[in-house]
Formats: sequence, structure tokens, C-alpha cells
Amino acid sequence: MNTPSLKHLLTALPKAELHVHLEGSIEPSTVVELAARHGVSLTVEEAAARYAPGDFLQFIEAFKWVTSFLRAPADYALIARRFAESLRRQNVLYAEVTLSIGIMLRRKQDPEANFSALREAASQVPGVRLAWIFDAVRQWGANAATEVAQIAAQLRSQDIVAFGVGGDELALPTRELRHVYEYAASEGLHRLIHAGEIGGPESVRDAVEILGAERIGHGIGVMRDERTMDFLAARGIPLEICLTSNLRTGALARQLGRDSAGYQQHPLASFFRRGLPVTLSSDDPAMFETTVSAEYLQAHRMGLAPVELVHIAEASFQHAFLPIEEKDALLNAFHSGRTALGLV
Repeated sequence: MNTPSLKHLLTALPKAELHVHLEGSIEPSTVVELAARHGVSLTVEEAAARYAPGDFLQFIEAFKWVTSFLRAPADYALIARRFAESLRRQNVLYAEVTLSIGIMLRRKQDPEANFSALREAASQVPGVRLAWIFDAVRQWGANAATEVAQIAAQLRSQDIVAFGVGGDELALPTRELRHVYEYAASEGLHRLIHAGEIGGPESVRDAVEILGAERIGHGIGVMRDERTMDFLAARGIPLEICLTSNLRTGALARQLGRDSAGYQQHPLASFFRRGLPVTLSSDDPAMFETTVSAEYLQAHRMGLAPVELVHIAEASFQHAFLPIEEKDALLNAFHSGRTALGLV
């Protein structure tokens, strides 16, 4: 199958996306618009330059910068609507979108008002359903993370499906988050965490054994330890793989102990063929100049066959934090779309 034909099919294939940050979806043109709302003059080129590839800490700084223009509920509504429209164009039926409540609190904003505005805006876009993961920033400590989990529990929205922790995974020992995750579990929230992105396999294992994490964001550090890979496979814990992100932040190069790394060095294919549950996502699509559809095409260029990509797409629905009836309905839509495209 030639690449143009496959690109069309992968875009048309019904998809779910499980690891994507709303704040990382803000295109440079939208950054300019947001900045202007708050009296800051920027060009698209200046905004895009902030997204240039670098190391992990440079990425964190860029994320802090772009979120500095999110100051009111209307700002969140704008980016939620535009992101939902982008997903619809890619035939993404369902997405679990990470929302940095930790940043809102740090900036003395009202998370409930922001969430109400963005949820309403996203719901106006037909053909795609967004659910939300309330996210804390690891380097800001366990108390701040607890506050995020409490807000998720207090809002009691069916659209808030999980609690997670992102940021610098090396900044705080996993055990210090145990009570936060125990609280989230007691409130009926699903739990996930960024682990094994720049940390090693022990970071991933601790996330599962200490925190009860049900999915792992990134997890590429397990490539360094076969026992941890087998542990995840046996427990059915999926890794949320983000190919371009791992290159753009320098995370893959760091795991490999090299100055740089390319797609061909990424462990996605070996994970999948070893039997680890994996999903494919874009992480921060605007910041990394990618989309979830582009990630599937890149995976094909790395050597994954179309039938393997279909299995990964199906897994993204299977591992969604949804009641079984809703999950089955989405899987039925996925299977119908796959069959119609001849991807069987």
C-alpha cells in the first residue's frame, strides 16, 4: 500500500486518543490570539519558535509559557473548541484529554469555572466526545496534587474520568504520592501517571505497585528491563506511547544514553510484538507539530504493518476509562469504520 493511500485510510480510521494535553494543543496562531486578548503582541513565528525542539526541561518551560496566556474561562473555551474540531477532522471519536488543574490552582484561577466553560465549548462540536483527566504537577508536591484530586472528586462530573500526575517524574519519589492515589481511588477515579518517560523501569513498576496506576503515560523506560516489560504484559497495564513527543523532548535519547535518537530507535514495535498493551497518541500535538493521525503514519514508517496499526487503534478504545456499554458502542463504531475502509 502506498503512503498517500495509507495516510488517507489512517485519517479516516475511527480512533480514540488517550494521552493528549489540552494545553499542548494550542496552535501558534491561537497563542497569538490569546496573547492579544491580554495585551501581549506576538507573531505566529515568535510563538512557533517557543515550540522548537529541545530537551525535557526546555519543553517544560515552553509549556509554562504557553499556559501563561490561559487566564479566563473564555480562553479555555476557545482552545477546547479548536482542539475538538481538530480531532473531528481526524475522525477521532473519543479522547481522554489531560487538563492541568495544577497550573490553574498555581495561578489562583477557578478550576470549576474554567472546566465548565471548556466542557460546554467542546460539547458543541459534533462527532467527537471528550472526557477529562485532572492532572497535577509532580514537582509541586503531594499537597498540591491532593488538592487537584479533591477538586476532581468534588465536581462529580461523569466527564471527569481520571486523576493523573505529569511534569518532572524525577522531582518527587513515587511513595510520596501514595496517599493521593489512595484518595483518588476511594473517590472512584481512575488513576494514571507519567512514568518511564525520562525515568527508568523502576519508575513504571513503582507507579503500578505503589500507586495502583491503571495506565502509564509514555513508559518507554521499560525498554531497559525485560522483567518490567513482562510484568506489565502479565497485568495488562497499557503504555500510552507518544512517538514524536519522545523525540522532541529528548526523552528517547536520554533512555538510550545518546545525544540524539530517531524514530527507528523507538521501542513501540518491539513493545507491541512482545505483547505489551500499547496505545498511540500525540501528547502535545501543536507543540510537537504532530497529530494522532500523523503518529499512526509514522508508526507505519517505522515498520508496523497496517493490521498492527488497526490492533493498536482498537486498543485505544479497549483501554478507555468508560463504562462497558459506552465502550462497546465505540468499539462497534470502530469495527464498522475499519470494515468499510477495508482494514480487516
